[in-house]
Amino acid sequence: MFPILLLLFIFVPIIEIGLFIQVGGFLGLWPTIGLVLLTAFVGASLVRSQGLQTIMSVQTRLQQGEMPAQQILEGVMLAVSGVLLLTPGFMTDALGMVVLLPAPRAAIAQYLMSKMVVKTVSGGFHQGGFHGNDPFQRGPFDRHQDGGNTFEGEFERKDDDDQNKLN
Repeated sequence: MFPILLLLFIFVPIIEIGLFIQVGGFLGLWPTIGLVLLTAFVGASLVRSQGLQTIMSVQTRLQQGEMPAQQILEGVMLAVSGVLLLTPGFMTDALGMVVLLPAPRAAIAQYLMSKMVVKTVSGGFHQGGFHGNDPFQRGPFDRHQDGGNTFEGEFERKDDDDQNKLN
């Protein structure tokens, strides 16, 4: 991973400088600077509106009882798109705009989700659990053939007239 990042940090600025020289030679200095600033402002406003739509989509999925994994990934992609659009350069702006558009963003998110392995951990009490021989991997309430773990304790119920008392 480190070699890829190193190459990105070396080659992306070199490509951006080359593009600045080409566009600056064609348009001139001030129009080139204006174009870079314009893409940053337009990109920031588009990221904001797309981010709000993604948040609404996440809330809708949560209300329906569904896991909004793709929407959360798209939200992360929108943050990356915002960084790319705010970074001065034409190549990073083009990549940021591609990620900002809903159809390519959804396709990229689907592709990334197909490559991910999601492991879930559920909390609370459950029956069953790990069935290995390592006692540290079993839950405290699992029953196994080797006896399992038993916890004993006592409790006392106190009923007070004042329900707002803490003790």
